[in-house]
This record gives sequence, structure tokens and C-alpha cells, in this order.
Amino acid sequence: MGIDLKEFQEKVSTGLRPWQRSFEFWARAVDIYAGYKVFQLRVNFEKDAAKAETMWERQHEYAAEKVYSMCSDMGGFFLKIAQILGKPDLAPAAWVRKLVTLCDQAPATPSNMVQLVLENELGKSVDEMFERFEWDPIGSASIAQVHRARLKGDKIDVVVKVQHPGVQDLMMTDLRNLKAFALCVQKTDIKFDFYSVCKEMEKQIGYEFDFTREADAMDRIRTFLLQVNRKTPVKVPRVIQNAVTRRVLVMEYIDGVPIMNLGDEIKKRGINPDSKMAAAAKQNILKSLTLAYGQMILKSGFFHADPHPGNILICKGSEVALLDYGQVKDLPNDLRLGYANLVLAIADNDHIRATEGFRELGIDTLSLCSNEQAELFKLAQVMFDTKLPSGVKVLQPFSEDSSIKKVAVRAFPEELFSVLRTVQLLRGLSVGLGINYSCAEQWRPIAEEALYLAGRIKVEDMKTRERGFFRRLLWR
Repeated sequence: MGIDLKEFQEKVSTGLRPWQRSFEFWARAVDIYAGYKVFQLRVNFEKDAAKAETMWERQHEYAAEKVYSMCSDMGGFFLKIAQILGKPDLAPAAWVRKLVTLCDQAPATPSNMVQLVLENELGKSVDEMFERFEWDPIGSASIAQVHRARLKGDKIDVVVKVQHPGVQDLMMTDLRNLKAFALCVQKTDIKFDFYSVCKEMEKQIGYEFDFTREADAMDRIRTFLLQVNRKTPVKVPRVIQNAVTRRVLVMEYIDGVPIMNLGDEIKKRGINPDSKMAAAAKQNILKSLTLAYGQMILKSGFFHADPHPGNILICKGSEVALLDYGQVKDLPNDLRLGYANLVLAIADNDHIRATEGFRELGIDTLSLCSNEQAELFKLAQVMFDTKLPSGVKVLQPFSEDSSIKKVAVRAFPEELFSVLRTVQLLRGLSVGLGINYSCAEQWRPIAEEALYLAGRIKVEDMKTRERGFFRRLLWR
């Protein structure tokens, strides 16, 4: 029996690909990290603050090019890393300018491969299923791409989400490398339990490859928001029944403008971006998102855990649509109530209660400074509130003045990572819209209701103006 040389070469190439990818990641990541460490030694000799600041800006620009190249060239999970790092409150401005452009720039799967996935998954030809199918995708992300289409015999358009073939193995390789890198960083530089965070990311992203799970999550959240509101604060796409498999998801098409393009859309409509009308529209958008997330996290515990700009559409009348339910989290009840307690501590500026809240949530800290309680409260704000602490414009975890340098986080509950990431993404949106607000203050009534219904606080202990609601509960 002869050996098929081409098939043999493909097998060898496929087998070596994870090793090649791992080598590429470590070579690039170590280069970026070492560049910053060498620079820190150099900048320490510069006594002029203005010159040192200029040096930092140049270093950030230099590193931003390297980070952008790594995320762009490697794709996959690194596009998600770009989404996390490309936030105006977290990363240096030079990084944000480069990385924000990567949100929806994953390479598209060719149409012949998309057709193969669709027909294998749904068991019919594309022509049998669809009246019209637009082969050019609306957008392509790290795990899947989406197409606009119309089902046979229907009058409304749908969105068809199709998974990129072979992407799961690559992303799992990326995550294993990131876990190892996180261990190195937390032992040498930033005293934060990044390893547990990476483990939770690995678990959550593993779920994203099953679109039947995503469809169930979308239905559950859509139903919940309709039940607890007269008018739902955000639109959730309706799943098209009998058109969902592990790798294909068909859902309602929602027309809107990506939130990243909101400024351009405001100008296009002839509205001054600095006007009161534009400011009111932005406030309403943020209010809707904040209310929806407060209800999901604190009232239900089951929430959409990926509110990055690519997943948010602005519809007519400043209505908000929330897309992509691949990353959702079902928070255990004790953590839901523990977080509600921490929300009240942050909203009330209660340092003692915040310290107790950290302990209740299982966040193990070690003080490396004299004013532990004040720094721990500042860390709670940085991690779990959208409002930046007083005097802070950009979060710099490598800075000697950073709270993470002053209070080491030795252990962080994996289950809580999705809450942390969600709040960080909401803060990025608020900073991008030019609004510095506190989600903790907005969520206080929802947190109080959750703790009241669990028997943990009494009506007379509440500070919210919504006390009448709770008195009515007592009179029922």
C-alpha cells in the first residue's frame, strides 16, 4: 500500500501546529514583557517627570505595535485578548488606539467551507433552507462569523452564525500558554491570582463552541428580562427554533449601529456630538445597559458575560440590543448575595463592609502597605465598580502606585471572574462614551432587594429611596 505524501504532510503539519503556535506566543510575549522590564530600569534614572512621561509614551507606542501584530497575526483567542486590553480605562492610550480596531477583524471562513458546515449541520442544502443567503459575512469574530439571510417562506431576515472549522483546538492551545504566562507574571510582578482567572476563561470559552447552549442562554435571558420589566431595557434576539446545532445558530436579525460607530452616526444625523441631545442619548444607552446587567447579575445570577463593544447595537430611539450569548455565567447563590453586599459597601463608601465583603467572597488578600483598609477599598472600586477612584484616569497595574502592588490578591474565586470582566467592560464603554459613573450606585436598589429577599437585611436598614417597594412586599 502506497503512502499518500500530501495526506502525510498535512497530518504532520496539523500535529506540529500547536507547537509552532506555542513557540510563536512565548517568543512574542517574552519579547514584549522583557522590553518593559528593561525600560523600567532605564526610566528610573530619569529625574525629570515630563521627560519620563514622554519616554513612557514612546515605550507604549513601541509595545502597542508588537501587541497588535501578535494579536492580529495569531488571531483566535488573541482577538479576545485585544478586546479585553483595548479599553480606554485599562491599557495605555497607544495600546487602545491600535487594539480597538481588532474587535471584528477576524479572518472570514471561505464561502465553500461555510456552505459545507451549514449543510453538514442542518442536513439540507443552502438553497432548500434559505430564500436568500448573503455569503459576505456581516462580521467575523474569533470563534464564528455571521451572515444575513432569509428562510424559505418567511418575510423577515435572520442572522446565521457559523463556527470557524478547527478553531477550538487552537484556542485551547492559546489558553494553556496564557495560563503558564500568567503564573510567571503573578510570581514576578503583579501580585494578583491571574492563574485562576485564566482557568475560568478556559472553562467559559470552552462553552462557546456549543451553540445549542448559547441558544438556551439567549432564550432564558430574553424571557427573564421580559418578565421583570414593563419594557425590557435591552433587546435580545429571538432564536429560530429547529435551526440550531452545536456549530450553527439561526436567530432574529436586529437592525442597528455598532456602539463603536455611535459618534459617526450622531454626526450623520446632524447632531452636535457635544450637544445636550447627544449627551442624553449616551446617558440613556448606558442606563439601559446598567439596568439590564444589574438585574441579570444581582436578581437572577444568570447573565451575559461579554459586553464588549462588538456585541452592542444601538437601534432606533437609542434602544440597545445585546448580542452574542456564547459567554454567560450562572453565578452560585452565595456569590450573588456576597457581590450584592459588596455593591452596597462600594455605593456607601463603607471601607469596613468592603473588607468583610472581600472575605465573604473568598478573595484572599495580603497587605503590602500601612493603610490597608483604604487601599483594599480602592482595589474593590477598581475591580467591581465602573467609576474610577478619585484622581485615577487610567489603570496602570505595573505602576508602583497601583492598588494591586499595595494589596496582593493571593486567591481569587474562578466563579467571580465573569462579574469582574463584565464590570471592566462596562467601565470601558462608559469611559468611551465620556461618562464616569458608578454602577454600584445604580445597582444599590437591586442589591438591597436581593439581600432583603434572602433575609439578610431589614427594611429599616435600607438607604435607597425605593423603600416603598419593600414595604409593599411586607403588606402582601
